[in-house]
Amino acid sequence: MNKSPENHLKMKNPTFFLAFLLIALMSSCLQKEKSTAGDEPIVQLDTLVIQHTLTAKNTHNKFSNAIAPVLSVKSGAVIEAFTKEASDGQFNMNSTLGALDSLDFGPIHPLTGPVFVEGAQPGDVLKVTLQKIELGDWGWNAILPGFGFLADTLDVKYLKLYKLGKDCEKVMFTDDIAIKLNPFPGVMGVAPDTSELLNTIPPRANGGNMDDPNMTEGTIMYFPVFVEGGLFSIGDGHAVQGLGEVCGTAIECPLRIVCQVEVLKNKSISEPQYETEAYYATTGFGPTIDEAAKKATLYMVDYLKEEQGLSTEEAYALCSLQGDLQIAQVVDLPNMLVTMHMPKSVLK
Repeated sequence: MNKSPENHLKMKNPTFFLAFLLIALMSSCLQKEKSTAGDEPIVQLDTLVIQHTLTAKNTHNKFSNAIAPVLSVKSGAVIEAFTKEASDGQFNMNSTLGALDSLDFGPIHPLTGPVFVEGAQPGDVLKVTLQKIELGDWGWNAILPGFGFLADTLDVKYLKLYKLGKDCEKVMFTDDIAIKLNPFPGVMGVAPDTSELLNTIPPRANGGNMDDPNMTEGTIMYFPVFVEGGLFSIGDGHAVQGLGEVCGTAIECPLRIVCQVEVLKNKSISEPQYETEAYYATTGFGPTIDEAAKKATLYMVDYLKEEQGLSTEEAYALCSLQGDLQIAQVVDLPNMLVTMHMPKSVLK
């Protein structure tokens, strides 16, 4: 018979043994529940603690410092935001091709927000970590008359509806072509320093309609802050989109987005930047691909000098050797968006 201390404890005092086991289990759980310091726990049992929820009723469709925030949060807060599809209800699963003729661009891009982040001041950077992105239950893709990269070449109309859902991983484009989904918000940004109500179609220094499919779940976004509180908004959900978005639309859909917003005081940028586990990226917008590409490259040179300690010559050369220029979108006139990706394998 095994006469180890544990078996001896079971035989002589089973109540004491159960109490000892319970204390050990509680201690293990407490170790797992450690979170960041302060009054806003961010991680608990490997699950995000959502502190604020914005419904799809909390929307606007312009960028301006005159739009009042619908929510005020502390730096580090985790927000759950529900977004509408880009047409703001003008399409549905029963829509036909005729719906394209009556589409009104006025309501386009309903954005959830704005969110006022306490402590954010002009010159700061707002860090937005896209922690979780879930698909809504349906989506649409269209070729609109007079809109798209080939609008002056191809005079066509097209509308296809898709049944989606949070567990949907692919859709059938045709009977023979399956497309893997990659949900992301097409529009993200802070308020510009103007009271003018700017439309959301083009990307700008504040972010806006960047339409970059790399800005997906797990990506960390960086936005320059232009007004107190930042006034962050998000929307224009896409189920999948290729770089360029050449026909003018992705699979447009509602999304559920969980993100964390943080104010950075020790970082300064002119236009949005982002990073993943694999690379750091700069963005540049402009009325031509050349202008946008030059800005994205110059911003990467600046990043490599300031954050990696390289000389101007070294940074410029590394951009040529390892930097990847990508066209994010070419249809959101008057501006196009180009990004440069620098693999983290070559960075400090």
